[in-house]
Amino acid sequence: MKTFAVIGLGRFGSSLAVKLSELGAEVLAVDGNMSIVEDISEKVTHAVAGDCTDEKVLRSLGIGNFDCAIVAMSENIEASILITSLLKTHGVPYVVAKAKSELHARVLRQIGADSVVFPEKEFGIKLAQNLRSSNILDFIELSDKYAIMEIKMPSSWVGKTLIELDVRKKFGINIVAVKDPESDFIDVSPNPAAPLAEGRLLVVIGSNEDINKLTK
Repeated sequence: MKTFAVIGLGRFGSSLAVKLSELGAEVLAVDGNMSIVEDISEKVTHAVAGDCTDEKVLRSLGIGNFDCAIVAMSENIEASILITSLLKTHGVPYVVAKAKSELHARVLRQIGADSVVFPEKEFGIKLAQNLRSSNILDFIELSDKYAIMEIKMPSSWVGKTLIELDVRKKFGINIVAVKDPESDFIDVSPNPAAPLAEGRLLVVIGSNEDINKLTK
């Protein structure tokens, strides 16, 4: 995906639009508040003030020409649902919509949203995981039961090899990468016969239960 339309420039929408632009994408940012649009105008490709519940506005933006559109507001549920429906009607290939509740998410999916996100919920889960253990440095939830985490390597593992540790059998997890925090180098194919150096970080994948046992 190369072209994005971000509709709704609250904290989530604004940060998303700016980051996509920084990553080299063409980004159209739209909001009904002119002052917000003016603040972001130099950080994205195009910034426009407009009411996207109005089909004429969407048509004037050429919304169907974008690869992806993100409905980044959720407080006004009626507007969120209407805009999502209009985006699909106008042929946007991939529509992401922010949801406020599970019921809201269900309706968004029923009217054609390709992806539904809960940014606040996802951030809360990530923060809780980080706060729960000082060993967890980053967290990506794959499902209710599985996750990828970046953790501090247990001191008892220093100098041992992955073969010796046999983490899959003993802990039920897989080590998918080893990271050097000083250089930010990430070895995505760690040598199972090489001793683990002190201070390394580990990127592990497994069930939340197994990872939690490891990081206690």
